[in-house]
Amino acid sequence: MTTRSKGPLAGFGWLKRGISVSYRHPKPLFGGAVFLLLACMMPSLITLLMQFHSMQTSTQPSLATVGWTTAVSMLLSLVLVPLYAGYLQVIDAAEHGRPARTRGIFNPYRQGEALRVIGYGLALIVVYVALFGIIIAAAGGGIVRWYMQMLTAQASHQPPPTLPHGFGIAIALFVVLGIFMMGFYSISLGQVALRQRSVFGAIGDGLIGALKNLLPLLVFAVSLVLVWIVAAIAIVIVAALLALIGKLVGAWLVFALIIPLYIAVLLMMFTVMFGVMYHLWRDVCGDDIVADMALPIAA
Repeated sequence: MTTRSKGPLAGFGWLKRGISVSYRHPKPLFGGAVFLLLACMMPSLITLLMQFHSMQTSTQPSLATVGWTTAVSMLLSLVLVPLYAGYLQVIDAAEHGRPARTRGIFNPYRQGEALRVIGYGLALIVVYVALFGIIIAAAGGGIVRWYMQMLTAQASHQPPPTLPHGFGIAIALFVVLGIFMMGFYSISLGQVALRQRSVFGAIGDGLIGALKNLLPLLVFAVSLVLVWIVAAIAIVIVAALLALIGKLVGAWLVFALIIPLYIAVLLMMFTVMFGVMYHLWRDVCGDDIVADMALPIAA
């Protein structure tokens, strides 16, 4: 499967189009984001319940409990992967002028594609673990020992250990890995969701496509940081206004305003993130799609 390399400014274009896609198709995208937000809360809910139980009993959870909790959360996370694919299909339908419905995010389950997409999620975990292990090996095994010592120090309320040798190198490599994985995940998931590629074929396309586009991915990462700085300034201003309202009217009004605002920000993050992923995939792999091969999204 052909993957293309784009110019550096393509990274800024992905972010710009990812932001604009939600304004052009608000009903299906924000509606689908609501379902995604509720579904993504399930794995976190299990962890929160375990932490709440530990606080109530004042005991540290056993390794077996942590293991079971992690396993259940991971399984639930795999169940969510077809919903991510379905959300990309909804975006694709909206961008091509086809009927796009909120419940279209469940299409991989309705169309019998869920197992293949879940298999892609399992393969993705293997790739993540392998890349993570390569970085740890390159930076030295002291980071693993430092992490275990830090966990022990936290459990016994002792000062944290000093940073190990090679910590700075590991952080730099993880930053590069994070930038690479943005492209790899977007391309491979797009291939699985919108091209019906096989699991290994999609992963291969993701690896090659991300390597070809490291420079625009770097530009995208820098653009994203700048946007977050502007957003943080806006959030500080809004927080100051809410604090002033709380003093003048009452704290109840602050909570009544901040909860819908918080949910709106989360939904916007979902739509922008998947919008960027879709347009990144479309630039690298999707321009030669035959229209008749595209999945119908109408429910």
